[in-house]
Amino acid sequence: MVVLNRIYTRTGDDGTTSLGNGERRKKYDPRIESYGTLDEANAVIGLARLYTANDMKLDDALAHIQNDLFDVEAELCLSQKGPGGARMTVTEAQVSWIEKQIDEMNAELAPLKSFVLPGGTPAAANLHLARTVCRRAERLMTELADKDKDSVSPAALKYVNRLSDFLFVAGRYANDKGSRDVLWAPGANR
Repeated sequence: MVVLNRIYTRTGDDGTTSLGNGERRKKYDPRIESYGTLDEANAVIGLARLYTANDMKLDDALAHIQNDLFDVEAELCLSQKGPGGARMTVTEAQVSWIEKQIDEMNAELAPLKSFVLPGGTPAAANLHLARTVCRRAERLMTELADKDKDSVSPAALKYVNRLSDFLFVAGRYANDKGSRDVLWAPGANR
């Protein structure tokens, strides 16, 4: 478990930050950008949860995902084995779990007849925002993996890809199971 006795260390004042193994990297390093963007997505999910407390199924899934996101971030932060010998990695079981959540929620939604615009309920709007941040994190992780093939596990990439799908479906689910979706009307404002 992580123990944080001091919040500020002054070690980042030079524009670097520490990976889990103590190695220093620039704060704009692709690895730092990747897990920082996942942290941003996690924070937006936290905002969405302000509005999902009355829906135990959705809120429990979001709480589970927030914890899983820290696992993905830890994998990216610990670019090699940690002090205990094992590297934190995302598992295929976590990917399967999120797929199951998507399938269960999507089964309760009517099929789409147009693209969904971000909006509707406050929960849905925040879930759509989290989805877009998650997609940015996925692009950053993919770039990192292309530069260093051992830096991101296939399961972590799959998890983040599925997470954006989950957030899309969850946004629709939070829009009264799609009845309050805001649909794109092609060319409506021409």
